[in-house]
Amino acid sequence: MKGSKRPIHAVTTWVRRQPPKMKAFLAVLSGLAALLFLRIFVHDHDSLFVAAELVHALGISVLIYKLTREKTCAGLSLKSQELTAMFLGVRLYCSFVMEYDIHTLLDMATLVTTLWVIYMIRFKLKSSYMDDKDNLAMYYVVIPCAVLSLLIHPTTRHHPLNRILWAFCVYLEAVSVLPQLRVMQNAKIVEPFTAHYVFALGVARFLSCAHWVLQVFQLLLSFYHLILQIRIQIYCNVPEMCGM
Repeated sequence: MKGSKRPIHAVTTWVRRQPPKMKAFLAVLSGLAALLFLRIFVHDHDSLFVAAELVHALGISVLIYKLTREKTCAGLSLKSQELTAMFLGVRLYCSFVMEYDIHTLLDMATLVTTLWVIYMIRFKLKSSYMDDKDNLAMYYVVIPCAVLSLLIHPTTRHHPLNRILWAFCVYLEAVSVLPQLRVMQNAKIVEPFTAHYVFALGVARFLSCAHWVLQVFQLLLSFYHLILQIRIQIYCNVPEMCGM
């Protein structure tokens, strides 16, 4: 057992000693390697989105355990929970009007538990809430996502408002963890349950991002194959080029 831990410890120690630019490069390289792994071994990309929602639900379960057992919300960001409830509410609406499937049920369950966490922080455990540490203004997060969703949103057969709302919840999901990171930075002490929750959020965000990246890659690949087939047909329709 000790022998198996030594290489891992050596690698983590080496990574910690690297300068910030090297760490960023290694993070990007690891992300690309993980995307390549998922591209090769995961054929149903929709399962990545389901996995992201399940991991997010697992992270919420860690929070529930912390709130019910330790009776404290110290180290947690109320604003992150409110942003999470916001994008889940918007995504739940989009799921109802655009595509009602298992994602709708998962989002509904996660939204209910997130609202429960918000209720506990606001009312039951308010005395342990670090209000002064949770100081990232929500409009710094919400307004850029709203503007970006107006400018960049998917082009589908659905109503333009629904497409804008869908893009908004995708962008907001990606940055909803920022207030929580700000609390951890201000507090300078990370509790184990909070660390596990943030780790689960990171994994969920990566899987969700991987789902969209691989979907776009598949779309571009299909478009390239279509253009190639059209060129081949045009090429073969000219007798001189086909040797006829």
